[in-house]
Formats: sequence, C-alpha cells, structure tokens
Amino acid sequence: MPELPDLQAFSHNLQKTLAGKTIKKIEVPNAKKLNVTTAELDEILSGQKLEKVYREGKELHIKFSKGDVLGLHLMLHGKLFLFHAKNENKYSIIELHFDDDSGLVLTDFQGIATPTLNPDKKDIPDALDVDVEYLKKRLAKTKTNIKTVLLDQKIIRGIGNAYADEILWHVRISPFSVSNKIPEAKLKELVIAIKGVLKDAEQSILKSNPDIINGEVRDFMNIHNSKKKHSPTGAVIIVNDSSRKTYYTEEQELFE
Repeated sequence: MPELPDLQAFSHNLQKTLAGKTIKKIEVPNAKKLNVTTAELDEILSGQKLEKVYREGKELHIKFSKGDVLGLHLMLHGKLFLFHAKNENKYSIIELHFDDDSGLVLTDFQGIATPTLNPDKKDIPDALDVDVEYLKKRLAKTKTNIKTVLLDQKIIRGIGNAYADEILWHVRISPFSVSNKIPEAKLKELVIAIKGVLKDAEQSILKSNPDIINGEVRDFMNIHNSKKKHSPTGAVIIVNDSSRKTYYTEEQELFE
C-alpha cells in the first residue's frame, strides 16, 4: 500500500502535470465505491479547472475551481496512470478526461480503490503535524503496542506498516513496546523521527524516481527492506502475524 512519502511524491508530480487543466468528462467504469452517482459526479466536475493535487492522510485529494474535492484512496493495490485520448489500462476505477485530450486513471485489480466526492474533513492530526503533547495525552489512554498506535488512522493519519518500522528503528524503540510505558523524552524523539523519516523518504523517492505517480520505492529503507538481512545497527528480525510483517533489531529498546 502506498504510504505518506509515496503519496507526497505522487501529489507533487500530479500537481506539476495537471494543474490548470479543465475537466471535459468523468468516466467511472467501477462505481461500487463511489459516494454519488456517476452522472452526478460528471455533472459537478465537468468544466471545472483542476487547481491542486495534495495528500490528505492516506488519500490523494484533487481540488477544483469551484471548491469541490475528489478524494482518491488507493487502498492496497490502486495505481494512477496518465494517458492520452483513450485509457488503455485495465481494471479502471475512475477516469478523468481533460480538454486537451490528456487523462488520469485510477486502476485496481481488486476493485476496492475508492473515489469520493467532497470527502468529510477529519480532525485527527496528520503525521507531519503531530506534536509531543498530543501524542503524550493520546498514548496515556492505551496499552496497545506502539507500532499498532502508529498505524491507527484514528490516532495519527498517514503512517503505514513499512514506515512505522522505519520510524521506530530510527528512534530505537521496539515496535512491541507498551505505548503508555514510553518515557516522555523518548516521545519527543519519536515525534522528531516521524517527521524526519517521512520527509527524508519523500526526497529519496523523488530523487530516484522524479516522475513517479504509482508504485512503492523501498530500496533506500534501513530496516523494512526485504533485500537486507542487516540494518546499520544490527541483524534484521522479521515477525509475521496474520496481517503484516514487522521488521526490527535487538538494539531497539523495549518498554513494558
């Protein structure tokens, strides 16, 4: 699943390519996840100019000239592609056709990537905006392990499995640490690591893949990297559970 740095990179490149273009028509080959009818969506967005593409949590948001926003949640396997005149990509969910015959399509072979017109605003802090006081107050209420907390989009928006591992390795906290047992000094380091790791990752992705709008780049990662058996601080340990893999090292401190 694309995570915050991936989506930041996608939005950067889509903004650069699509800003200022006017929607000619919208087609929705797979409308089962759409919150309005295809006809309503087309009527509302056709003729509007695309103003901005940005990330919101784990979604991409496309803002148009009349203030309407199209949210795109890529889920596990959603991919974005640019096309000219006719979309030739398989498994299309939604197609945006512009008046210069260019287009953008969201695909998903599982059919679960989700387009939403004017998604509700959320008051949960984004990972790039979270502060120590919020985290301290929120973690005091839970005994869940810290990795699970970082992945919970109802607590912090934007972090996924790979970057939770990378952040915790960076700050040397075991992913299995009990959330409310982590000292305040470590929480301060954690907040710094969240922002630093995610921003650095975005720059690494754009440096190696300057035009990227789909896929996941992971080869620069220190710990959550299937090609590495050793991190810069020690051997990589991988734990499998029913839904995900956790990568960590023995050097990460366990608070319990």
